[in-house]
Amino acid sequence: MYYKNWAIVIPMANEEHDFLPFIERMNFVLDTLNPGKVYFIVDSVSTDKTYELCQNLQKINHRYETVWCPQNKNVVDAYINGLRVAYEAGYDIIIEMDAGLSHDPRAIPMFLRVLNEGNECAFGSRFINGGSITGSPFNRWFLSKAGTFLANILLGTKLKDMTSGFQGFHRDVVGNFINYPFRSKAHFYQTELRYLLRKRRITEIPIHYVAPSPRVSSNSIRNSISTLLYYFLRRIRFRSIEL
Repeated sequence: MYYKNWAIVIPMANEEHDFLPFIERMNFVLDTLNPGKVYFIVDSVSTDKTYELCQNLQKINHRYETVWCPQNKNVVDAYINGLRVAYEAGYDIIIEMDAGLSHDPRAIPMFLRVLNEGNECAFGSRFINGGSITGSPFNRWFLSKAGTFLANILLGTKLKDMTSGFQGFHRDVVGNFINYPFRSKAHFYQTELRYLLRKRRITEIPIHYVAPSPRVSSNSIRNSISTLLYYFLRRIRFRSIEL
């Protein structure tokens, strides 16, 4: 099956334990697709052998490339800097996903298919038919569901999952947001981005998500609330933003 020129961006931080099983899954999928590129985005947050493992893989498999980003201040910087690398390399379709076995690489062909069928944005969803969450304590499930509910109510969006980090875009969409001053400093970036792209041609794709940790920091929650309120207040003042 033919797909446009595509790349995958994966922030990597302290992934040594799950690195090999993740690469095995990724290789299985890559072997079924036409050539694409996988960019590993690594920064100083990673204190184990993740960077070394990524570099070693790059030496033996040209489909992987490691990008060292010491300038990253938070996870949003990791996402955006990775997307910028793929964008500047000229890829037509760019997919963003997490490592650590939380996102299943077997969903990648579906992202590519729907993005080749005219959709500009494809968002992974755990809450539509075919999607799921496993290994997640109630508080993580609740935050995802409550975040989606509040975002849809306050921001006027209509997606079933506003907080998933598995997503893909056409090149021109990435070009429109990689220089945008995101207010999110943590994973609410996913919700902020979905809101900003709400007028684009969007589809949701069922994904299976394995929660890596039950902990969500209080700083992340406070940043999420302040960002949500910022866009809500702009909306009720008829000053909404879209990209």
